[in-house]
Amino acid sequence: MQKAVCADEVVAGVDEDTQKDKYLTFSLADEVYAIDICYVIEIIGILNITKVPDMPPFIKGVINLRGKVIPVMDVRARFGLSARDYDERTCVVVVNVADQAMGLVVDHVNEVMDIPAAQVESSPVANGGADGKYVKGIGKIDDEVKILLDVECLVG
Repeated sequence: MQKAVCADEVVAGVDEDTQKDKYLTFSLADEVYAIDICYVIEIIGILNITKVPDMPPFIKGVINLRGKVIPVMDVRARFGLSARDYDERTCVVVVNVADQAMGLVVDHVNEVMDIPAAQVESSPVANGGADGKYVKGIGKIDDEVKILLDVECLVG
């Protein structure tokens, strides 16, 4: 799998050699989630999304990003959370999984964090059932926890 280097200022200066244990954090509802930075191509504001018929409800449609058509998933809808109007803080996190780009709509992007492997525990809900199937682990930073998502499962 090709690892992407993001051109966005949120992850500027992060290259393949320094991506280990780095996660992009973002908010959905009242929770903070994180994805491994190696999947992130860039972060953009919300664009005009063209609806495509016969798609699952969490696929909002496609965007044209510099001539490339990219499907867009609303992560709130994927998680079964209540819908929310997009605003100026709503972002699309463009990720690359198996050489396929996908846009992830999130409420807002927070920051890039170091979460060392020693501070990551397996998910307490990873019991093989449907609940928690997108959760790769729980990152502990000081007295807070970040829900680490399995990007490949999320977009698969």
